[in-house]
Amino acid sequence: MPSQRLLPRSAPAASGMSSRSISALLDRLDAGSVECHSLMVVRHGHVVAEGWWAPYSAGRPHLLYSLTKSFTSIAVGLAIADGLLSLDDRVVDVLPEHVPAGLSEQGRRLTVHHLLSMTSGHRTDSLEAAWRLEPGDLVKGFLRVPFPEAEGTWHAYDNATTFVLARMVERVTGRGLPELLDERLFLPMGVDHAEWDRVASGAAFGFHGLHLTTEAVAAFGELLLRGGLWGDRRLVPREWVELATRRHIGTRQVEGWSDNPDALCGYGYQFWMSRHGYRGEGAFGQLCVVVPSHDLVVAVTAAVTQGEAILGPIWECLLPGVDQAARDELPGSTGDDEILAERLRRLSFAPVPGSADPERSVTARLDASAGDSALPGGTTVAVDPVDGGWILRLGPSLDVEAGHGEWRESAPLGRPVVAAGAWQGGTFVADLYVITTPHRVRLVVDADAGTALATWNVVPLTGPDLAVHLRSPLMTRPDVA
Repeated sequence: MPSQRLLPRSAPAASGMSSRSISALLDRLDAGSVECHSLMVVRHGHVVAEGWWAPYSAGRPHLLYSLTKSFTSIAVGLAIADGLLSLDDRVVDVLPEHVPAGLSEQGRRLTVHHLLSMTSGHRTDSLEAAWRLEPGDLVKGFLRVPFPEAEGTWHAYDNATTFVLARMVERVTGRGLPELLDERLFLPMGVDHAEWDRVASGAAFGFHGLHLTTEAVAAFGELLLRGGLWGDRRLVPREWVELATRRHIGTRQVEGWSDNPDALCGYGYQFWMSRHGYRGEGAFGQLCVVVPSHDLVVAVTAAVTQGEAILGPIWECLLPGVDQAARDELPGSTGDDEILAERLRRLSFAPVPGSADPERSVTARLDASAGDSALPGGTTVAVDPVDGGWILRLGPSLDVEAGHGEWRESAPLGRPVVAAGAWQGGTFVADLYVITTPHRVRLVVDADAGTALATWNVVPLTGPDLAVHLRSPLMTRPDVA
């Protein structure tokens, strides 16, 4: 897939960035076994470092999870700039047909501001409860979930607020959220590959589901850093960028979330405040970090369980390297830049080690007793050798190609999967990367026992069924089991 360059390039030293600090960041991530899929560092508007861990690659969009929320915030800002919406507009007035009978007075008072700042009065994320109450109408379900706190006083990370915002934007603009952002943001920036996952009705989640390339994420951060300007063209009002990316409410430790100092810095309008600057953030380490004080943007895609596994090293390794090259005038800095560039070019996950055994095939039954299995228990799994690799037949309709010592791509249900495998004695092992997401499946087939396991590196938030995640567009709703 061709990758259009959205941002100019320069060597780190030429943009006042120490390549050694970027190497130190990579060292820290390696030492912590942090699974990054891509990294892009932008200083003074120039990409000074970029790398993808193969089989991830520059032209491939990656699921952003809740980093999507920050793009929905920009859509709200555009609707406000057009005079179609205001911060004081109430949900009940914009979406009257979604108002449940007997709605509380507080529910009637909820405004765009409360949704953007996630201060509706819910103490915890209302998504699961809202979908249970109203499986076909999340807006109505959101309004039915009780509000134990006064609006505007308590921040709770609440996915449903962003879903409601997306529907409000669509109502007042008459455009779908993806179409609006394509016209007003992505296409003017040169981004022509935004993909959106959708709920069963066909509507974009709004709070999740956007797929973009790493460079498109970095370019978004640069747009914010420049106050909504893209070159000499204003795409977003400066006032909205400044309003959305400043602190509106304090945040607290969320039960079940890891201890992360950056989670306690406050919340803006669908942006998190950070120890330095602000960020859009999605599950498993999808990050767009903007540090205005250092004229710095960092974009990351990853598969981690704790966001601070990346944010801490960014602060501790990268920030000390800003302007270090200029301060120290280090001899050999050009050589350091070249060493870093070569290291970035070589980033890769290793294909599964082992032998090809090209005459050997096996059929097994899947054991799903471990929980969170990517395939249902009892699924027939067949491994058939073909052309220096294998066809992995996972049930009656899911055939995945896997290479030996190399990645092989197929799209059995519409969305690409990249896989490699090998025999290790009597066991066949393969990694199946759902390459436009943070997720991959490790398939282990025990030929002697006739059993197989299929386990996720990190289970997708939209459920463990592999087939769902190989369909494009993914149309689902978060599990509420």
